[in-house]
Amino acid sequence: MEWYFLPIVSISLPEKLLEDTEASIKKCGFASRSEIIRQALRRFIEESKNLQTLEGEIVATITVIYGKAEKKVEMLEIQHEFDNVISTFLHAHVDSSNCLEVMVVRGEAATIRKLVDTLNTNEEIKQVKVAVLGKPS
Repeated sequence: MEWYFLPIVSISLPEKLLEDTEASIKKCGFASRSEIIRQALRRFIEESKNLQTLEGEIVATITVIYGKAEKKVEMLEIQHEFDNVISTFLHAHVDSSNCLEVMVVRGEAATIRKLVDTLNTNEEIKQVKVAVLGKPS
């Protein structure tokens, strides 16, 4: 058996995210915090790779979850910045503390990637999911 050492990386998490992580470890049977984080990173990287390979005009949906108490102004600024690719969006209050928005986007893949990157790097946003529907006909 070959032994190797993995680099140790320290991260900071909000208390609620840590609690949710611990619950998911138990529910899904992960061996450790490290394993669930490795799996989450693998999924994120794979989704990013898929979006990075697209070129030309595409159609997609972007689903975003963020806290009601968070600055909604930031979401409006992002939507105005990318209004050239956002065809429409739906806003819903999913529970007492979270908002969900689904954006239908159509435009150059590079612009949509920039929108997704902007959403992913916003600390106020809890989750971003992209579903590429393909190239318009």
